[in-house]
Amino acid sequence: MAAAVHPPTGSAKRTRDAARTQAEILDVATEVFARQGYAGARVDEIADRTRTTKRMLYYYFGSKEQLFTAVLERAYAVIRRQEQELDVEHLDPVSAIRRLAELTFDHHEAHPDFIRLVSIENIHEAAHIAASESLSSLNSPAIEVIGRILDEGRTQGVFTADVDAVDLHAMISSFCFFRVANRHTFHTIFGRDLTAPDRRDHYRTMLGDLVLAYLAEGGRP
Repeated sequence: MAAAVHPPTGSAKRTRDAARTQAEILDVATEVFARQGYAGARVDEIADRTRTTKRMLYYYFGSKEQLFTAVLERAYAVIRRQEQELDVEHLDPVSAIRRLAELTFDHHEAHPDFIRLVSIENIHEAAHIAASESLSSLNSPAIEVIGRILDEGRTQGVFTADVDAVDLHAMISSFCFFRVANRHTFHTIFGRDLTAPDRRDHYRTMLGDLVLAYLAEGGRP
């Protein structure tokens, strides 16, 4: 005999509804902040688009500043989660570095709002990140992974560049970030769309080739 299914209690339903409302607010806030910037974004618009009230929004997040911080925290959590789930233990160092570069490439391409949010936060000199308990102490899981791959690559003699994990992470991120953040100006100036679907594989492969050539050739021209 099947077990009886009881309807959720009032408390459980309220908790579920509150979580859903907060998620919806963060979805809309991410879009608004990414397109209008921190200064230009209006809390009234975010509240209207989520069919809630400004008062309720402040109840959940405290202030516009705290809402923007929550948006940043969630955006960074996505890439950190992907880095944590990255499985390269069974790969040789060359394949592992290429896979990690591809992960960053794919994430940045799929999350253009993340690129905009990071650009906006840099305009504000990382003030919101510095004020966030979770973000200010955040270290990319990719750094530890890159460090292990570099050590193994040097042990095997396939990597000779004198570079640490943080610098290599910056190198990979720079290419991926530029491709998305500067695609409009680059296209206007040079007539080439860095995000054109028919050139995606070209740039994805080129990133891995560049990084691996640097690592294999000692980091010198």
